[in-house]
Parts: sequence; C-alpha cells; structure tokens
Amino acid sequence: MASNNRRSQPQAYSDTTILIVGGLAVAAAAAWTIWVAWHLGMLIQDRHMPHVGMGTLLSGLFHGTIAWPGVAGWIMVAVQIAVYTALIALFLMIRAAHTGGRTRIDDKARYLGRGRDIASLTRKQVARVAKRLGVTSDAVGLTLGRHIPSGKTLYMTWEDTLLTVAGPRTGKTTCLVIPSILDAPGAVVATSNKPDVIQAIRAPRSAKGTVWAFDPQHISDEARTWWWDPLSYVTDDTKALQMAGYFAAATTDPNAKKDAFFDTAAESLLSYLLLACALSDQPITQVWHWLTNTNDTSPVDILRQGGYPLLADSLEAVIEYPDKQKQGVYGSAQNLCRVLTSPTITAWVTDTGEGLPCLDVHRFVGSNDTLCLMSREGVGTAGALTLAITAAVAEAGEERARREGGRLHVPLVMVLDEAANICRWRELPDLYSHYGSRGIIILTFLQSWSQGEQAWGDKGMEKMYSAANMAVYIGGVKEEPFLRSMSGLLGEYEYVSRQVGYSRGEGSSTMSITRDHILDIDDLAALPRGRALLMSSGNRPVLMRTIPWMDRPDAKEVIEQQEKERQHGLG
Repeated sequence: MASNNRRSQPQAYSDTTILIVGGLAVAAAAAWTIWVAWHLGMLIQDRHMPHVGMGTLLSGLFHGTIAWPGVAGWIMVAVQIAVYTALIALFLMIRAAHTGGRTRIDDKARYLGRGRDIASLTRKQVARVAKRLGVTSDAVGLTLGRHIPSGKTLYMTWEDTLLTVAGPRTGKTTCLVIPSILDAPGAVVATSNKPDVIQAIRAPRSAKGTVWAFDPQHISDEARTWWWDPLSYVTDDTKALQMAGYFAAATTDPNAKKDAFFDTAAESLLSYLLLACALSDQPITQVWHWLTNTNDTSPVDILRQGGYPLLADSLEAVIEYPDKQKQGVYGSAQNLCRVLTSPTITAWVTDTGEGLPCLDVHRFVGSNDTLCLMSREGVGTAGALTLAITAAVAEAGEERARREGGRLHVPLVMVLDEAANICRWRELPDLYSHYGSRGIIILTFLQSWSQGEQAWGDKGMEKMYSAANMAVYIGGVKEEPFLRSMSGLLGEYEYVSRQVGYSRGEGSSTMSITRDHILDIDDLAALPRGRALLMSSGNRPVLMRTIPWMDRPDAKEVIEQQEKERQHGLG
C-alpha cells in the first residue's frame, strides 16, 4: 500500500542557513539579556533607571563610553538566566504531560490514518452502527485504544471481528482481552491458559450475571461447581461428526501428514460412538469403554434402534475388520479422545451425582453470564473439551440469532485468547465473516503468525486474516516474512533528501524526493510497549495507544478481587 505521504522535512534547510539563523537567535537573546540587566542594575545601584536604546547601550559598553553597573548588573544577568531556564523547564514539563510519554515511533503516526480514516472508528459512528443494527444495549462497541496523534478513543462495532497478533509480555491481556470481556453487553465466552483473566473479570462480571469457570487442569484452582454434557450437543449424526472433529482438531497438527484411511476412519468411528452414547443417554466416558472393547457390538444395536441403520452397518463393518486393520482404526480413535481417561477432567463433563447445575448453552447465549474456559497445551490438555463447549455456545448463538431475525439483539462476544494452543477450531477461518453478520463478535489472539499457521495451516491462517475486518499488531514478533508483509501494508512516505558536497573550498547541495517505509521491519519487531497498529476495512492503518484495564473506572474493584484471591491462595 504505497501512498504519496509527503511532508516538509528539516533537511530542506542547508547547514549554513541553520547556523546563521541559530547564531542570530543566540546573539539576539544575549543582547536582550544585557540590555535588561544594565537597566535593572542601574536601578538597583543608583535608584534611577536611564532609558538607553539597545544599539546605543551595546555600542557604549563595547567602546567604554557607558559603564557597567557592577555586581548589580551581573546579578540581573544571573536572575534572567535562571528565569529563562525555569521557563524552558516548565515548557518541557507541560509538553511531556501533553504528549503523555511519547515513543520513538509516534512521529510516524502523521503518515498513517487520521481524519476521515478514523471517522468510522469513533464513538459517534459506532453508536450509529449499533442503532442501525438494532442492538438493545447501552454499550456501543468494544474499545481498542486511543488514536495517535488525535487522542480519540477508537472502537470496533457490533458487526466487526478482530484478529490480534501479539508476542509474549506485550500487554494484550491487560489492554484488549480483559477490557473486551468487561465491556461485553451480554453473554461472553473467554478462553485462556493463565489465571489472570478469571481473577480480573470475576468481580465486575459477577455483577452482571453468573461467572462459569471451567478449570479441569487446575490453572486457577477453581472449584467445580457445575458441569456440561458434551452429548447435549450431539443431537444427530452431523453433530456427532462435528464433535469428533473437535477432538481431532485439538489433538492433530494441521500441517502433519495424515493417513488417508486410518485418520478418516478413526474420526468416523468416534462419531458413531458419540452418537450411540447420546442416543442411549450414557455418559461420554462410555466412548472410551467401547474403544477399548473392540468386539462390543452394543453401540451397533443402539444406532440401529435409534434410526441410523446405515451408520450401524458402518460401525459393524469396522468391528469386523481384520485384527490388524481394526487395531489401527481403534488405536487412532483412542488417540483422539485420550482426554476421557482423566477422572479430574471428565468430572467437569459428566454427572457425578453431586446435584451440580448443568450449563445450558441455549439459555447462556441469552443471558449476561460469563464463561471462562481455561486449559493448557501439551500432555493432558483439555483442549478438545474447551473447543467443544466454545463451538456449542457459538452454534447456540447462531440459532438464537435466526430466531431474532438474523442477528442477535444483544451481541455474543467470544474472546479466544491463546486460540492456537487451546481452541483449535478447525472451522474458525470460515466462520469469521459469517459470524460478524450474526452479532457473534469473535476476537482471536495469537502470539505469532506461525502459531496461527500451525493451528489452521498456511491457507487457513491467510483466510482468517483476510476475513477479519479488524487486525491489531501489538509487537513482540520476530518473524521477518510477517513483519515485511505488515511493513508493506503500512505503506511508504516521501521526504526531501539533501546531499552536501565540497569541492575546491566551495560547498554545494542538491535536493531529491526519497521514498521510505513508514515503519521498517526493525521498527515493527521492537514496537514500543503501549503502542499498537490497527488495520480496519476501508481505512488506512492507524497507530494507537493501548488502554490497560488498570486505567478503567472499575479498576479498583478488580484489584480488590485479585488481592482477595491472592490472600485466599496463600491461606
């Protein structure tokens, strides 16, 4: 995106001109200081102030025809210098306070979007969009940051979707993840692999509705006070296949080589068993029992009696495979749902008889509740179940949107932090543009571009990046291809370049127009903390100052809650 951003540059003035102007300014200041000091000194010394013109005074002092008022004169010189120094210091302090701690890249904001380029991102405009969409909420949109240099707050509307790339320790959680959850007007789903999210949102969101914390891997040591039945999602053979796909997506690298037969057969086998479980009203852990008892034909009978004779025949055929072939299919299916072997994890997705409430995703999407799903990557991950419940809520939101005329009256906000690690939603790139029109607002956060490629493949990541009508970069990434691409999208600017030469004791200079990237790769890799770049549909990229949740009006409440939880943990 090259653009003709031409601005006057300091290099347009020659060194000689700068020296002459600077010398004249210093001489004028010195002459004024001497003139004022002589008059004030004479007043102190003789209690009489004669009026002498500046030129006459300077000439008289130089030729000795006018006397200097001794110590009093020098005191007045020192006083003036002190006053000038104080004024300069005051000016610098006011300027620093006005700029609010500028960084080395803030000057580049004048070459990026401003004026009309941010008009659609201002509160006034997003409020118009909310009214046009019929959103029945006082919240006009989600806050993104403050525009540099105008200082205006920028928002995303209730028909936008966001993709954020931010390296570790760049402030994405404090500046975007937590504020977006707190500002959600209705139901909100958040994924995370750290306890700081639930600790920050619990108190403010509890004032709006119930906070459901899903923590089977003890990331925040949340008590198990509820459960969710994954089989409530499996209402037919299509949903069963989708659920099996969630298990596969959470355990399989998209870029890994797949076996055309065994991988596909394993996913189909898992879908048959999930459907049989749902039809027979058994817990999801029964799936593992059937996978480890390869000759058990009871799920075949359940499918046939439940009205799925063709699926029953397919499952029966798998059971009758030759031993080696059958072991390969069953073994692959076991790898997909090994999470079902952990009693600690399955206690969150089965009825343990303790009388705990079961989460109803259809009721949830019409509430002001918060669902915080915590998991971690690696061995023993609960990512498959985290993904399953996320997709179930999204589809429940889509169903409600259809009943409400096509889009939700109160938007459903889905904040997918660490999505590539704990919420590898295979269909996410395809859903991005569609869900925005349904009032399902998706915000996905990645630590790097390659992390997204690992989760969705090269084409899937490119598709999601293009489908997201808002993209934010907060820094901390060292991947040169990604940074080079972003540098190109930010565009170029033109400036006056001057070349100075000397020949035979005479100087010469030539002027030329030079083009350069607004922000180079090294600028983007070392993006200062507290700065973010926003690219939105139809607008030039803009530079923003991020807004941490600590600057919010409800920050005190959040901090008090965090302190209570910290003390509880120590106790």
